[in-house]
Amino acid sequence: MAAPGGRSCLQYLLHLAQDNLDFRLPEIRALLSLRGKQFNPGKDFKENSPFWCLDGVSEPDVHSVMAKSVCAKSAFELWGHGRTHSELRESLLKYPSENMAPYMQKDSTYKINVYTFNKTLEFTDRITKIDALEYLQFVGTVSLKSPQHVFCLLEDYGTDPNKIPDDPFYIYFGRWIADGQRMLIRSHSVKNRHFIGNTSMDAGLSFIMANHAKVKEHDLVFDPFVGTGSLLVACSHFGAYVCGTDIDYNTIHGKGRSSRKNHKWRGPDENIRANLRQYGTEKSYIDVMVCDASKPVWRDGMLFDAIITDPPYGIRESTRRTGSNKDVTRPSDEYFGESHVPVSMAYHLSDIFSDLLNFSANHLVMGGRLVYWLPIYRPEYCEETIPFHPCLRLISNCEQTLSSHTSRRLITMEKIKIPEESDTRVHLSDPGFNPYQGHNAFREKYFSGLNKKNLKEDKMHVNGE
Repeated sequence: MAAPGGRSCLQYLLHLAQDNLDFRLPEIRALLSLRGKQFNPGKDFKENSPFWCLDGVSEPDVHSVMAKSVCAKSAFELWGHGRTHSELRESLLKYPSENMAPYMQKDSTYKINVYTFNKTLEFTDRITKIDALEYLQFVGTVSLKSPQHVFCLLEDYGTDPNKIPDDPFYIYFGRWIADGQRMLIRSHSVKNRHFIGNTSMDAGLSFIMANHAKVKEHDLVFDPFVGTGSLLVACSHFGAYVCGTDIDYNTIHGKGRSSRKNHKWRGPDENIRANLRQYGTEKSYIDVMVCDASKPVWRDGMLFDAIITDPPYGIRESTRRTGSNKDVTRPSDEYFGESHVPVSMAYHLSDIFSDLLNFSANHLVMGGRLVYWLPIYRPEYCEETIPFHPCLRLISNCEQTLSSHTSRRLITMEKIKIPEESDTRVHLSDPGFNPYQGHNAFREKYFSGLNKKNLKEDKMHVNGE
């Protein structure tokens, strides 16, 4: 691949965080696709490794990814690599000198960092490793505080903290390009957020969901189960316009009991808009409203660039919708005011996901993405558990473990066709197997308290052993 300035054969190295492992690859793929690029891993790619080599991308592509990624820590232009320091030296000496030249000028300043994964080195050992790189013949001036160029020697000692080898499994050397957005996890922590609830989404996962949905500036993003708006906060940070609905009047209007310790009631300005104001993104806030997700209020033709949500599972929040199994007389108009509370009834998880996928098929732009959480009872899980729709293509399916027998999966789907009359139903691969049928189906399994013996027996039963 030709590069600007006559530089060629460039390869890049990503250093990734070792949490949320299942979510990293879909995030990087989604962010690269925003640049029109595919994920092309280097040789010997291992998904669970903290280091990934990328081919077929440019430095602007890498900058674009790192400007949004919360799974990647840092990115480097890879100059050399090997299983030993001898192999690293051989690789570095083969690296094209024209690629190094712009960063090794006499009037430039630089510094070299040493990073070791899964092992801590003494300061003297780090200096020894830096001195061993003298064959690169840096001619600039060392500046530890404000260098123009930063280089890094990265050593991988594996992922087992109980079996740390004396020598690294692999070594990389390259020029630092950019850091990821890991600081967003701390700066947007729900612990310091103005308005929170019992089910407010973790900041890191909120940004991951936004990235899986390929949220970008000026997008219109919708959350049908908005709660306290954690997902709107993340999407607005990336410049999207955000809106949402929820059936809970008190949550939408910031009323009722507070979820904070030592606080009985919510304050007068505890609401979703205030959360966006806290992070300087209030200009991206359209509105939220009280609405039953089973009866969407949007007109035909209303299209969103992304739909991102965390539906209720019946664990810490109820799964309810308006309606009743009984004959209920609606109050006359003269008595139908703000004090009226609609009668509600059970909203089965199977109906929630059916409504969500149908709504997304009708109200996403072509190529728009739906990202949502699906609760899983692990002994029963199989791919047939994932609902599918003829207008939506499954992009990724990532697991977050909740307990020994339950988890939730982050499902990402992309709209691939305009719905027709025959595309109005959500399907299961096996119509006879619907683990979400019944109001408390998942709740009962979640609180079943299976021990390891019963869990193993359940798995054997499900697998037919």
